[in-house]
Amino acid sequence: MKNLVILGSTGSIGTQALEVIRQKKSSYNVLALSANSNIEVIIDQYKEFKPKYIVISNYESYKILKDKLKNENVNILYGVEGLIEVSTLKEADMVLTSVMGMIGLKPTIEAIKKGKHIALANKETMVVGGEIIKNLLKKSPSKIIPVDSEHSAIFQCLQGNRHCDVNKVILTASGGPFRGKTLRELESVTLSDALKHPNWSMGQKITIDSATLINKALEVIEAHYLFDMSYDDIQVVVHPQSIIHSMVEYKDASVIAQMGVPSMKHPIQYAFEYPERSTTSSSYLDFYSLSSLTFEKPDTSVFKGLSLGYIAGREGGTMTTVFNAANEEAVKLFLEGKISFLQIQRLVEKAMEKHKAQHDYTVDDILLIERETRDFVNLSK
Repeated sequence: MKNLVILGSTGSIGTQALEVIRQKKSSYNVLALSANSNIEVIIDQYKEFKPKYIVISNYESYKILKDKLKNENVNILYGVEGLIEVSTLKEADMVLTSVMGMIGLKPTIEAIKKGKHIALANKETMVVGGEIIKNLLKKSPSKIIPVDSEHSAIFQCLQGNRHCDVNKVILTASGGPFRGKTLRELESVTLSDALKHPNWSMGQKITIDSATLINKALEVIEAHYLFDMSYDDIQVVVHPQSIIHSMVEYKDASVIAQMGVPSMKHPIQYAFEYPERSTTSSSYLDFYSLSSLTFEKPDTSVFKGLSLGYIAGREGGTMTTVFNAANEEAVKLFLEGKISFLQIQRLVEKAMEKHKAQHDYTVDDILLIERETRDFVNLSK
């Protein structure tokens, strides 16, 4: 059995990961679960999967859970230190990092230092710490298996081929709920409008990121580090049907695409079982029901967040931290009803214009710049 640590088990990716595990209980043992504050859900998960460890990031919730499970044979841990502890357990075979935000960075780094394989569903890890992680991987037996559908697709399309034969990678984007809209039309969109993703069921933050196309910008930066690709060789194409999850174009003009129904269970299972493949209980693609597959160029004059992501990535250093942190804080403000939809990308641009990128930095530098950027966004709203 493979011993799994699930960071972020109550979120969208975490709950779907447990569905995959539920269908293959003889193959997996859940060693640890983590949540921010969702006590009710994680108690139910504990009762079903009986992990040895639970980590809670919210201190009040940690105290409540510790009391509720005081008679159970489980270790309740707190915060980033708790996440690091479970991610580096000797018996852990793979760590799924599906926590939201920067809290996933340190546990992932420490897990790699200990040689753990990473099923990566936390974009921030590579966006802000890509250089650090690339250097660590050179000295570690760890493998990063991407869980994001686009990066999983590229990873699969690269199997059996040589990196030197790759011409470019092509990330597909659904276009989100506002595909085809003008800036004038976006001035009046509501939170409810932005949360109506046409194809995917995801958490609120990533759904808003999809609506701004900043999610795709983050994926471009992540692809740069994961696949050692120049930004000039990473292309984004809008594919509204979300059937082709991404593609790799080779020097001989051949293009290999990975296709499937829009379900995160497929890349999660692939990451857990790599390099093996096994039968899934989730949906298969029915080609007879597909009427068409279409492709468009993204409109970066409207969705400026995508071009800002390329700018941040090419600048490198700590600029990607600013891009990510400014977006996170701006999305938070939008979800709270404090700013408009278009202010998200405007605040990100202002934060980037203010920052002078550092190219010699540590994890502590990243965390400091993140806090400073969040403060700047709140003062600028």
